[in-house]
Amino acid sequence: MNQRTLLFFTVIALLGIGIVMIYSTSAIFAQERFGDGYYYLKRQALWVFIGLAAFAAAMNVDYHRLRAHSLTLVFASIALLALVFVPGVGRTAGGASRWIRMGPVNFQPSEFAKLAVVLYMADVMARKQRQIALFWKGLALPLALFGGMLCMIMLQPDLGTTILCALVIGILLFVAGVRMRLLLPLCLAALPAIYALVFSSDYRRRRILAFVNPWADPEGTGFQIIQSFIALGSGGVAGLGLAQSRQKFYYLPAAHTDFIFSIIGEELGILGAGAVVTLFLGLLVFGMRVCAKAPDLYGHLLALGIVSMLTLQALINIAVVTGSLPTKGLPLPFISFGGSSMIFNLFSLGVLMNIGRHEGTDQVAHYLESRSDRTMRI
Repeated sequence: MNQRTLLFFTVIALLGIGIVMIYSTSAIFAQERFGDGYYYLKRQALWVFIGLAAFAAAMNVDYHRLRAHSLTLVFASIALLALVFVPGVGRTAGGASRWIRMGPVNFQPSEFAKLAVVLYMADVMARKQRQIALFWKGLALPLALFGGMLCMIMLQPDLGTTILCALVIGILLFVAGVRMRLLLPLCLAALPAIYALVFSSDYRRRRILAFVNPWADPEGTGFQIIQSFIALGSGGVAGLGLAQSRQKFYYLPAAHTDFIFSIIGEELGILGAGAVVTLFLGLLVFGMRVCAKAPDLYGHLLALGIVSMLTLQALINIAVVTGSLPTKGLPLPFISFGGSSMIFNLFSLGVLMNIGRHEGTDQVAHYLESRSDRTMRI
């Protein structure tokens, strides 16, 4: 089988696990809240169906056609990000304003913004190969644009998505050939801003303290991560059995969204959790092989951005639920409940598959090899 086929079946396996675990984690809660134990399952199945339609469309439309609209998509995402702060249009939940009301459903603009960032960044870096070594001519304008987007996402507030986008941008800058003498000052300049963002907010500061020692406030900020530890620890090697979780009975908050991996570990054990991690590793490996065989630099950078976005989000989510990172609020791709995330992740995968359909020669590899020394030069 080729890389695209392996990639497709890897994601289908993740979707299957997600559908099963959404029902397992949400049935009791849905029955009590909506009088329908299948409420979240039916909605997730609908999102998967719409997402697969978006996947099919993206896979069959030449990815170069997206390039001409990349800047338009960035401005559209900025407009949508602004709408979440408009009273009556934006929806606030849990102290965060991240959604736009669209009738019976809620749309999360930051999911659209992540894809727009990757599309535009790949285009800019491919077009400005001769200018990216010069900050003011090559990087200043796109970085200012992305800085504005990230500030709007941060104001929602959504630190997790902000950090994810910043990491993807950094990866694309490095691979595109931006010299370390430009990247290092940018990274160093970002550190005070990150520190200020984290410690200027009381709830973020408490999250950091809960990460360091969750047992200092076991019924407050440390409650969620402690319950996650209990879920993962209870699973053992083989798990308690499908649908046998105890932590989903109102102990672990966000059991069907951000912390669904904890319930996977509890019900399916290390074996089940390990299988999920292996599938995401497969997504990384097969996606990077598509990236390496892209027919042009734009396709190479676009594929890299998509693979980085999906696998870094999975890594951050798993790191959070295992206590390796402070709580960020990022869903597990293709598994956690959520419509916007599911649809745009599957659309992104369709774009990646489309790049794979246009496999070229080794010209991208030759390009990367030819400029590797230049990139590392300080």
